[in-house]
Amino acid sequence: MEMKVHLHPEVFDIVLQGIKDVEIRVNDEKRRKLKVGDTLLFLKRPEEVETISAKVTDLVYFSNFQEVVDMYPMERIYLSTTTKEEYVSLMKQFYSDEEVAKDGIVAIHFARKK
Repeated sequence: MEMKVHLHPEVFDIVLQGIKDVEIRVNDEKRRKLKVGDTLLFLKRPEEVETISAKVTDLVYFSNFQEVVDMYPMERIYLSTTTKEEYVSLMKQFYSDEEVAKDGIVAIHFARKK
C-alpha cells in the first residue's frame, strides 16, 4: 500500500535531510490499513510536485500527543525549534480531542528509499 502524506515545506525539508524519521497521525481508518513495509509518499505543499518516497519500518501506538512528545525528541517528529507544548497545541488544531480519544495516535517510523 502507498499512503500520501502532505507536508509543509519546512517539515518536508527535514524529511529530505534525513532528520525527521517519524510521522505522527491520528490512527484513523486510513492509517489503520498501514503495515510495516508499505510506502509513504511525502508531497511538498503547496504545489505537491516535489516528493520523497519512504518505507514504513515500524508502527507505534499512543493514547494521546503528550505520550508521543514524552517518547521522542522533537527533531524526529517535527521541527527542533518547536517546544513539546507548542507541538501538542498545534496537533489539537488539526485533530479534535474526540478523534484522539476514539482512534488514538500512531507514530509511523520510516526510512527514505534511495
